[in-house]
Amino acid sequence: QVQLVESGGGLVQAGGSLRLSCTASGRFFSQYDMGWQRQAPGKQREEVASITGGGRTNYARSLEGRFTISRDNAKNTMFLQMNDLKPEDTAVYYCYADPRAPPGWSWGQGIQVTVSS
Repeated sequence: QVQLVESGGGLVQAGGSLRLSCTASGRFFSQYDMGWQRQAPGKQREEVASITGGGRTNYARSLEGRFTISRDNAKNTMFLQMNDLKPEDTAVYYCYADPRAPPGWSWGQGIQVTVSS
């Protein structure tokens, strides 16, 4: 499976910005669909955004306009730019890779994002 490592989380005030990164191991990164999910305390995990190997993006409707997903295939890295952050964005953010083939999805360890009011 692909090894994924997230970075860039932390504590930010409401209205601020953070950029999360997810770096993957392996040689086939450009072929993977990638994405982010998040899980807030006491809530179910939810999809944030996804991006295909070719760069087609999809966002949770409530986040479109504030969050931007991108990828740099030459660096095996995916990004999530988060602007105008709100306290309700506080969650653990997980990146994932979908190779569309066995052994299936891989997940990062998760990274905490905390937005203070």
